Amino acid sequence: MPGYKFTCSSCGWTNDPSPKLLSCGLCESPLDVKYMGDLLPSVLPRGWSGPPIPLPIDRQEDHLTLGEGNTPVVKLQKIYDLIGVECFAKFEFLNPTGSFKDRGTSIMISVLKSMGITELVEDSSGNAGASVSAYSALAGITANIFAPITAPDPKISQIKVYGAETHLIEGTRDDTTEAAIRFATENSLPYASHNLSPFFIEGTKIFAYEIYEQFNGNLPTDIVIPVGNGSLYLGIWKGLVELGEKRLIRTLPKLHCVQSKSVMPIAAAFDGRDWAVSDLKATVAGGIAVAMPPRLHQVIEVLRKSGGTAITVNEEEISSWHAYLPANEGIYAEPTSAAAFAGAKKLVDSGRINAGARILIPVTGFGLKDSPPV
Repeated sequence: MPGYKFTCSSCGWTNDPSPKLLSCGLCESPLDVKYMGDLLPSVLPRGWSGPPIPLPIDRQEDHLTLGEGNTPVVKLQKIYDLIGVECFAKFEFLNPTGSFKDRGTSIMISVLKSMGITELVEDSSGNAGASVSAYSALAGITANIFAPITAPDPKISQIKVYGAETHLIEGTRDDTTEAAIRFATENSLPYASHNLSPFFIEGTKIFAYEIYEQFNGNLPTDIVIPVGNGSLYLGIWKGLVELGEKRLIRTLPKLHCVQSKSVMPIAAAFDGRDWAVSDLKATVAGGIAVAMPPRLHQVIEVLRKSGGTAITVNEEEISSWHAYLPANEGIYAEPTSAAAFAGAKKLVDSGRINAGARILIPVTGFGLKDSPPV
C-alpha cells in the first residue's frame, strides 16, 4: 500500500488513491495527497541534495523524468531600477517542454504509469498539453489532448510532434475542459487533469524546495505568480508549508496572485467583487484565461494565509511587459509570464509590496511558444 491517501481539500474526507478519482466522494471538492506519518521518499529529483521531499513514488524505476527542475534564479537589476525593489526571476521556461508544467507532469505520469494506465485524457491551453504529451510518449501512454482552437500554433504543433491525439475545440477554455471530461467519461479513460490531479501539485511543490536551497534558506519576502487554475501557486505553498513543518523556515513568503482583467475569477472572489463567466473577454495571456478554476477556494485560502493579495492587469500592461522583458532583460517569456511582472509593479506602486521587499517571479513559459511581442 502507498504511504499516502487522497484527502478532500474542503471537508477532510479520505480515500485510497485511484487514477480516476479526482473529487471528494462527499462534497465533490478537489483532492490532495496526504502522507501517512513522516514518509521519507526513496525517489528524489535529479541532482537533489537538499531536504527530503515527500513524493507519491516509491521506486526509483517508476520515476519518469526528462530532467525537469533545478531551473536557475537570476537577479534582475534593471527591473530593480524600474520598480524600486529587489527582483529575482526563476527561469521555469528552461524545463524540458518550455514551461513549469513539466514539474507536475513528471510526477503525475510516473504515478499513472505505475498504476497500469495506458491511455489518458487531458485538456490545456497549450503548455500542459505539450508537457503531458511529452511525458506520455516517454511512458508509452496514449495521450488525448484537448485544446482551444484559438491556442497558439507553436503550442499545438508541439503537442502534435510528441504523437498525441489532438482535439481542437471551439469556444472558451472552459468549453475545452467540458469536452475533455465528456470524452474521458464516454471512453472510460482517466481524466489526467493538471488542474485536478492530486499528483500534479506534488510535482510543482518541488519549486519551493529548490528556492529554499537557491536562497540558502533566506527566502524572498514576496512571490508573484500568474494564476489561472493555480497548480503552481498551490504547489509552491504546499512546499513552503512542508519546509515550515520541518522547521527549516520560520517566515513564509507572501504569495500574490496575478490575473488578467479580462478573466479574473480569483481576483474578484478575493476582493468580494462581482464577476461572472459572461464577463469573460479575450486575453493575450492564454495560460491564465480560466473562468472557472476548480481549486478557486484553495487559492483564496492560501492568499489569506500567506498575507498575499490578488491583482489584475490589463492587456496593455501585459503587452508592454511582454515587449520589455526581451528587449531589456534578455528574457523571452510568454504573455502569461509577462502578466506577473506587470502585477509586481502594480503591487509595489500601490504599497501592497513594501519598499524593502525581495520579490521572486517565476517565468512560467517560453516566448517561442506564443505570438511575439507587438
